Amino acid sequence: MPFRTRFRRDRGRWLRRVLTACLTSLAVVCGAVVVAYHLTEIPEPHPETVVQSTVFVDAGGAYLGRRGPVDRQEVPLSEVPRHVQDAVIAAENRSFRTDTGVSPRAVARAAWATVSGGAPQGGSTITQQYVKNALLSPERSLSRKAREALIAVKLDRTRAKDEILEGYLNTVYFGRGAAGVQAAARNYFDVTPGKLTVSQGAALAAIVNIPSYYEKAGSDPGVTVRLRHRWEWVLDAMEAGGSISPAQRAAARFPAFRFYPPGGTEGQRQYLIDVAAQEAADRLGITQDQLARGGYTVHTTFDLALQDATAESVKARAGGAEGAEGRAGKGVRVHTAVVGIEPGDGAVRVLYGGADYARQPFNDAVSGSVEAGSVLDPFDGVRLGGPLRALHGSTAPTPLRLAAAYAAVAADGVYATPRTVTRITREGRTVHTARPETRRVLEEKGALAVSARARSGPDGRGVPSVPAADRAGADDGPGALLTAGAGGGIARRTVWTVGYDSRLTLAVALFADRPGAKKGTTVPARLPDDPSPTAYAEELTGAIWGFAGDT
Repeated sequence: MPFRTRFRRDRGRWLRRVLTACLTSLAVVCGAVVVAYHLTEIPEPHPETVVQSTVFVDAGGAYLGRRGPVDRQEVPLSEVPRHVQDAVIAAENRSFRTDTGVSPRAVARAAWATVSGGAPQGGSTITQQYVKNALLSPERSLSRKAREALIAVKLDRTRAKDEILEGYLNTVYFGRGAAGVQAAARNYFDVTPGKLTVSQGAALAAIVNIPSYYEKAGSDPGVTVRLRHRWEWVLDAMEAGGSISPAQRAAARFPAFRFYPPGGTEGQRQYLIDVAAQEAADRLGITQDQLARGGYTVHTTFDLALQDATAESVKARAGGAEGAEGRAGKGVRVHTAVVGIEPGDGAVRVLYGGADYARQPFNDAVSGSVEAGSVLDPFDGVRLGGPLRALHGSTAPTPLRLAAAYAAVAADGVYATPRTVTRITREGRTVHTARPETRRVLEEKGALAVSARARSGPDGRGVPSVPAADRAGADDGPGALLTAGAGGGIARRTVWTVGYDSRLTLAVALFADRPGAKKGTTVPARLPDDPSPTAYAEELTGAIWGFAGDT
């Protein structure tokens, strides 16, 4: 029988067999997918994606710096403006609110790229990106891609969209070392997420596409132009989707970015962070490593504007650490330490421990033992209690300890333990609130006696004169100003200037050292005579006092 005749006769039977085979295969595949779906468990996030850094801010909330292996802090979705959420959705996954967690077309493209060895394909949903970034390893394979899709579907069916979006925004990388929207808002615009404008939110959403490239926006003209085009595309998508009005779109202006990479001022602030981190860890009863990884926000007592003004003033004045070393002799280093404390409270407002943390991590203001000389003479013969009791026998107090002692005099004999932390929060909740620790250490008559002696100075010459130009903003200056130290004439080794009133106590210490006979040791050295170290210390004190009056 001819083949064509047999084929016509058996065609229906062959079609039924083929159809049966296809349906059987489809059933097997669907069954396998169903079984795989039920057997798939949503894994816990990788440890490195949940670790958080701890951020330090000054008394007014200005950013000081951070500690921790990853620049990330979790923030509730309720603290991320809706326009920022909508910007990310417009840029990364416009169907996020309604999809099933996966994009079949994107999965197919990624699978083909894996099989063919082509370039990695994008287009994943926000849910898939979150699964890939936070829950799975970064390997490229068909099995991992299939598992990603199954987990994404299961995640979408078992978690609220807002919960998924919150996880995504807290883990996605934005460049500039920032993992999550909290760090990104700070690193690009120096604000918290809640203060991001529509334009800023659209810019962050645009950056997510290629963060390692777009992170240079603001400093690289070519990158800035490309990011601007993508930023406009995001805004257009937001307007088309109804996230923003035509008026908001028309009013949008490309935002200004913080300079990248950051400048060198961060290093000097590490002195502050060192002290505050130790105090915060002690108050929470944890290690510093646990603090750094805990996602805390440490609110400090420091006045960053005053701190930066102090650093600039030290750097600018001839005779300071920057200008005097060359005239002090071979191997001699000149040090300046500054401490400002609020009397009766103990809050440390300024703490200058050195010119460069990278060169000298040792904090002169907190740990440096500076020869007292005659600066403690006003306390002679006065009954002291509490922490000041040992002051009579002290020959080399730290600048912090000396400032705290004179702060007690300024507070009529009430000593306040120096503190650098006011409050510690975590995920928006306050976990510790610090309060002043005070006790009376001087009778009021004793405090008056010390103050009278300080006003007359160790040699009875009265309050030293401070140039009016250096006291701008502090018309009447401190209530008392004492300049004293150790050595005299060409043997001058240390100079102290202490100024105080009921508002602020300021201690400036100027001293020098040189390498000792044994390796790694130092011994005191004489200060250079030109310019006068006494004049330098007094002018610096007056300048800082003036800055304090302006802040």
